[in-house]
Amino acid sequence: MSKLGTLTIGQAPRADITPILDDVLDARLARRHAGVLDGLSRAEIERDFATEPGKPVLITKLLDGSAAVIDRARTEAAAQAKLAMLEAEGCSTILMLCTGHFESLRTEKARLVEPDRILPLTVAALVQGAPLGIIVPLAEQISSEAGKWAPLGRAPLYAAASPYGGGGISVAEAARDLAGRGAQVLLMDCMGFVERHRREAGEAGLPVILSNSLIAKLVSEIV
Repeated sequence: MSKLGTLTIGQAPRADITPILDDVLDARLARRHAGVLDGLSRAEIERDFATEPGKPVLITKLLDGSAAVIDRARTEAAAQAKLAMLEAEGCSTILMLCTGHFESLRTEKARLVEPDRILPLTVAALVQGAPLGIIVPLAEQISSEAGKWAPLGRAPLYAAASPYGGGGISVAEAARDLAGRGAQVLLMDCMGFVERHRREAGEAGLPVILSNSLIAKLVSEIV
């Protein structure tokens, strides 16, 4: 049987995401979970993945439960080395546990599944032109991640609410805001959003697409 590797941009294992994968994957499937920030202290993360004004950022979760905002370009460079490691360990399929857009990630032989290359086309086919409301973790991502949604054919509506807590509005508030602005379907655009967040967003009375659940179901068909 094949071996699935998962790569989070934070630290592995992701106790919030792995249960969603477990629900749809064959229990016999060998798995290897890795993280870009594995083994790093908060100080090392802040030093090596520091954000820069105006540059794209990502947000992720550490093993201690806290969140970290990191530079996307530096994360992509470090992720490439981790992909090579997972391939060397025999992973035949590798799933990125991040919906952010990456320019140049690659593998030699393993099938690389990048959610940002799957979600836009799949979601566009599902919503069929209906106004889509997208909840992102960080307001900065509204502009930096907007390009990947071109397949929708019409500009989506955005709101920012972090799955990891902190300041800002709640997921429920973001969903109500999007519904009030005319959204007919909601998308949770971060792998850190889980079923609890889907329920909170669902209070707005709209269908809610949970990115990690959708990706998990699709990946289960090829491993």
